[in-house]
Amino acid sequence: MLLKQLTLFKKTGGWNVKGAGNSKATKHTNTQAKAYAYARTISIKQKSELIVHGKNGQIRERNSYGNDPYPPKG
Repeated sequence: MLLKQLTLFKKTGGWNVKGAGNSKATKHTNTQAKAYAYARTISIKQKSELIVHGKNGQIRERNSYGNDPYPPKG
């Protein structure tokens, strides 16, 4: 099953939330906290994965709100 993704990243003037495959940001905010709250709410509703990038562009956090089997197969 392909998991939907939302990405939160730094952009000039603030932070963007962007869905996988979208050409434009879903939301632009002034603070990372506001962007994170918005992205987390959407991720929970869509049962998707949230990828949070820090100021330096590296992945800082990755959360999955989907149907993750535990323990994983394999």
